[in-house]
Order: sequence, then structure tokens, then C-alpha cells
Amino acid sequence: MSQNKAKADEEPSEEEKAINQWRIKKLIQRLQEARGAGTSMISLIIPPKDQVSRYGKMLADEFGTASNIKNRVNRLSVLSAITSTQHKLKLYPRVPPNGLVIYCGTVLTEDGKEKKVNIDFEPHKPVNTSLYLCDSRFHTEPLNELLESDQKFGFIVMDGNGCLYGTLSGNTRTVLYKFMVDLPKKHGRGGQSALRFARLRLEKRHNYLRKCAELAVTYFINPQDSRPNVSGLILAGLAEFKIDLSQSDMFDQRLQRIVVKIVDTSYGFENGFNQAIDLSRETLKNVKFLQEKGLISQFFSEIAQDTGRYCFGVRDCLFALESSAVHTLIVYENLETIRVKMSLNGTDKVLNITPAQESNAALFKDPETGQDYEIKEKVPLIEWFAENYKGFGCSLQFVTDKSQEGSQFVKGFGGIGCLLRYSLDMQTLDAEDIAKEKAAAGGGGSGSEGDDSDYDFIY
Repeated sequence: MSQNKAKADEEPSEEEKAINQWRIKKLIQRLQEARGAGTSMISLIIPPKDQVSRYGKMLADEFGTASNIKNRVNRLSVLSAITSTQHKLKLYPRVPPNGLVIYCGTVLTEDGKEKKVNIDFEPHKPVNTSLYLCDSRFHTEPLNELLESDQKFGFIVMDGNGCLYGTLSGNTRTVLYKFMVDLPKKHGRGGQSALRFARLRLEKRHNYLRKCAELAVTYFINPQDSRPNVSGLILAGLAEFKIDLSQSDMFDQRLQRIVVKIVDTSYGFENGFNQAIDLSRETLKNVKFLQEKGLISQFFSEIAQDTGRYCFGVRDCLFALESSAVHTLIVYENLETIRVKMSLNGTDKVLNITPAQESNAALFKDPETGQDYEIKEKVPLIEWFAENYKGFGCSLQFVTDKSQEGSQFVKGFGGIGCLLRYSLDMQTLDAEDIAKEKAAAGGGGSGSEGDDSDYDFIY
């Protein structure tokens, strides 16, 4: 019983999984941007249950082949990278459960200098690709596939004007294809031609349904294994077209089995696609896109009701964290703010600045003495949150700007906000800042002891 409990305690929560996935995503972005002078950048991906010894032998063979490279500088760089990869591989007696990824080589920094990179890690999900490449860049394509959500849902939005095919995976919406159609309306005049017009109308509707069914197979059936490439299918649109499609013999039975919901929308095409996602909320409740929209909508609701149990901006959020008042910290996954910890004569100071302000030398000098601060630490603020949020007793949620709510959160609120356990008086914080500024202007001391709570906020 105790062993089962220990295993349950060791298993990471959904929040920790999301943070680990964000860390790997950032690492992949940095690796993608890296470039080398020659072909000395090694990408090695080993799938689970493979043999480490097999790749060790392969690297030994590659070392012998690389010894024949004519260019001396490139030859030495490649041999050095292969040697470093071999040393990393020796640290693993067996391949981890999710596989092993090693990136090794010499990259060029922004100022043109060379820097050695040696990274090894176990992916957050099993990787089923075996890869070894020696190139002028790191190959991260197999890892990008791991970042996609396990659940991908297909959407068919159809009405009398046309049809749209799309997918929703995690927080990513994708329009695969759309086409327009001109169907005849009901013929109002009688006479001998009435039946002929009716037959033509029914024939065109039949052909339209046939085309929709055939394209559904094209976009939602994997041709390699003849199985659906989505977890579920949602049919949406105006009128009865979606129902006719679901009941039609022309609609592939493999897709009929995975239809999870049929919804009525007021629009077609992109607007109908967005409405169908909202109307399918209950069915797709585990999809990150909807969770993100719900979280930010809750934040906006607190603002609209003026409950006081919210705050936004770097300064207010850090004050709320220090006060242990934060229930949920919401941060844009590409927040650019940099946290700089400095020291002068035993006094610490923390700045939170943008990348553009990083080149302003005046920010790193003491305004009274003109002395330069000693920079002790410089990290992206979002990484500091990921490392320290548990110490503040709150949960951390990353959001994107891909939804309408997310875009509004990033542009209107700076990409950082908090849902609070209780309301805080931020006017007191404003008064303290004004008092500090007046004291500094008058030459008086600020009385700071130099701990981490002494923040300067630059906007």
C-alpha cells in the first residue's frame, strides 16, 4: 500500500507536466536557432528499448570516417563533437523509458565567437524516431512532434455556401481546406419544368455531399495505416447538411464511428469553426485551447466584477507573490522580461527590464555614487517563475496569444496576471514607491537591507 502511495507521489501533476513541456519547447527553440561554422553539430535521438552499445559502435565508426575530412578546422570540430557525444553516451547504461536525446557541437554566438554545446535529456513523452545527423544545425523535427497534444480533433463545418475542414490540437487551430459551392434554391414556379428543376437541385446537393465525404477521407484518414488521424470528429454548420452527411452511406464508416458531436452554428467557414469549438466545450474539455480560454475568461470576469482578487503587471504580481496572496499565476509563454540581480557594497538590487532596456548602462549604476553594480544573476523572468512558483504557494499556468482572449491578455495586460486568494491594496504599494522616489531625490537613505524584496521595476 505504501509503495503504491509512493509511486503516486512521484508521478508529476498535470501542472508540472505542462511546465516540463514548456521547458523542452524553449530548449528546442534555442537549438533551432543555433548555427555552426561547419558540419560539426551532432543530433542523436535514440528510441526506447534500443541498445546503447549499438550507437556507441556507430559513433566509433563515424569517428574513423570523420578522420578523413580534408579541412583541418572542420575535422577537429567534428572529431571533438563525436568524442563529447561518446562521453555522454557512456553515462547511460541503458536507454531511458522515453528514449534519449543528445545534441553536441560547436555553435556560433551573436558576437561571432564559438561556443561548445553539449545537451542530453530524456523527452517528456516516448520518441519513436532513430536519428543520427552531423550537420551545420541541430535537427529537432522529431521533438516538435512530441510537443503536439496527444488529442487532435477534426472539424467539418458545412452549409449551403461551402465546407471547411479543420483540426484543433492543444491550443492550435488549423484550417486544412475550404471550398465554396453554388447550390440552386427551391424553384417557386410550377409547370412542366418543376420536377426537372427539383431533380437538378437534389442531384447537386447529392454531389455536394459526395464531395464533402470524399474530402473528409482525404484529410482525416491516414493513408499509411488507413485509420483516422484524429481522436474525434465534430460536424457543424447551418441547416441539415451536417446531419445528412452523418447519415449518408457515402460517409466513410471509419469516420462515422469517431463522430463525437453534431452542433448547430449560426455561421459557416472560419466563424462557424470558432463557434463550433465553443459549442463543443464539454466534449473537448481536456483540450488546452479551451482550458486556456476558460482561465483567461475567469481573469477578465474578476476585472469586470471589480472583485479586487486580481492583479496584473510585473510589479503588482511580484508584490502579490511576496504577500502569499496569489492562487494562480498566469504568464504568457513568450514573456520577454529579464530579471537582473545586482549587488553593490553588500546591498542587493533586483531589476525587471525588457531586452531593449538591457543596453541602457544607466540602469546598472548607483544613481548617488555613479558606481557600477556587480551583476550576480541574469535570467528570463518566466524561467525564474518556473523555478520558484512553488515557494509562493501558488499554481503556474502558461498561456499563448493564439486565442482572442490570449491576444487581449498579452496586448492589454502585459502577458502577466494573477488570480488572488483575497484582495490586496495596491495603492499602498504605489504610495511606498512615491515615498522612495522622494527620499532618493532628497538624498536620504532608503533603509533597504538589500534582500530580494527590494525590487526596482522599469517600464
